[in-house]
Amino acid sequence: MKRKYLGKTDLNLPVVSVGGAAFSDIYGSFNEARAIHFIRDCLFRGSNYIDTGFWYGQGTSEAVIGKAVEEVHRNAFYLGTKVGRYEKDIYKMFDYSAERSIACVDSSLQRLGVKYVDLIQVHDVSFGDFDVILRETLPALQKVVDAGKARYIGIADYDLDLMKAIVEESEVPIAAVLSYAKSTLLDNRLEEYIPYFKSRGVGVINAAPTGMGLLTNSGPQLWHPASAEIKSLCRQAGIICKRRRVELAQLATWFSLQTDADTTVCGLNCLDQLKDVTRVLEEGLRYEEKSVLRELQLRYFNRGTLHWDKVELQRYKARMAAMPHPQE
Repeated sequence: MKRKYLGKTDLNLPVVSVGGAAFSDIYGSFNEARAIHFIRDCLFRGSNYIDTGFWYGQGTSEAVIGKAVEEVHRNAFYLGTKVGRYEKDIYKMFDYSAERSIACVDSSLQRLGVKYVDLIQVHDVSFGDFDVILRETLPALQKVVDAGKARYIGIADYDLDLMKAIVEESEVPIAAVLSYAKSTLLDNRLEEYIPYFKSRGVGVINAAPTGMGLLTNSGPQLWHPASAEIKSLCRQAGIICKRRRVELAQLATWFSLQTDADTTVCGLNCLDQLKDVTRVLEEGLRYEEKSVLRELQLRYFNRGTLHWDKVELQRYKARMAAMPHPQE
């Protein structure tokens, strides 16, 4: 597995990393025993950075990963997790306070069965107050680093401009940004921001190359925030791929891997998927795959940037505004 250093850190990450959301109910049911074996296969094959967070199954993903690595030497793998996004209950979904952030790290370490994580990230910063994140969350995570419970601090979000602003304003060093669904056939804006982040010594983690399941033959989960128009377009692309015996996720992942990010987090759940991703990374696309990709780019993915900017945030704010104030 090819490797790159994450920004100015000493984390020498694989170009293809493992996304922990797959080890929860976010993308449907999963088999814990198979997930554990798969994670161990990934580590053995050199894909040894695993990115997770409490939000993925409200701790389920962290617990599964913890079981998978419990007999693996700690120096053989890298772990990243997150604070800030928690429960499905809308009132308890987000909390960026210092107290909750520090407590979350402690509970994550317990589930993961480790003494430290390599990267602790603020999850979905769009949903927090900008000043709270700068003055409370990030300083709390600096205390976590100072205590030896994490090595580096990062931020994760869909909004590239917001992450750029936090990097510029934060007094706490930001080692990495995690951008998801912004290096895809639909929306390739991450490429425009990478030079800025690298100029600041900030590592770039590229996640969700399939746009959280949009760019797959099977299509996304019902919760996906993209518009009906975007989903329809991707569904048509998937139909063509099925007819040509090609997997749309393979084409999308290959495209995403062309970015200059330090690592790409892929939502894999079986060894065959890891082998397929490794194959396109090392060998590129086959003739038929190249032909189908050209067709899809001409027919569907030539309409400018297709995105769901602010959609989730606006829905969250609307729900909060419509909800009665919870009883004390």
